[in-house]
Amino acid sequence: MATRKQLSYLATRERSRKRRKQKRILPAIVLVAVGVGLIASAWYLLAGRSSAQTRIEISSEEVVYNQPLTAIHEMEPPSLASISFLPKDGPQPKVSIAEDFYNFGSIGATDIVTYDFVIANTGDAPLTINRAYTTCGCTTADFTATVIPPGKVSMVTMRLDAGFHDVRGQTVRRGIIIENNDPQTPQIEIWVQASVRRQ
Repeated sequence: MATRKQLSYLATRERSRKRRKQKRILPAIVLVAVGVGLIASAWYLLAGRSSAQTRIEISSEEVVYNQPLTAIHEMEPPSLASISFLPKDGPQPKVSIAEDFYNFGSIGATDIVTYDFVIANTGDAPLTINRAYTTCGCTTADFTATVIPPGKVSMVTMRLDAGFHDVRGQTVRRGIIIENNDPQTPQIEIWVQASVRRQ
């Protein structure tokens, strides 16, 4: 039969074990709570932003080929004041994009990679791309059309030249800024990213 001293020792040891267990659980709970908070914050910010991104399914007949444009890097600031918007009381264009970001993943130090984006007009009047420019000289974008009738799309081939600058060992993010005559979204951005290998 255990003595009181032995029982006291066992009780103290059990309390000590429980405290150690609680000390290990508390950081895990805090970590999970912080993670949930970060995810909720990111969702709130992304859900609340004004975006032209939407699901778009297209056929080849919907792609427009007129007045093509090649966007290059420009140092001029945005010029939204120069956009010719349609009369407010009439039909309006609506710019929509299927995706506004693409990650190329890992690429070589001299690779040239491309990705096709879709710009659609889901409005009731022609959508006009007034100006488009890229954020870096290593990036260009070719548009199949700059005037997009309602229900039609322009394909945009974005090209990233990893060898344009020495960016070996870096993750680069490059974009294109598109100014258009949608009064609700007169400027949209599309971005690409790549992790450039050292060789």
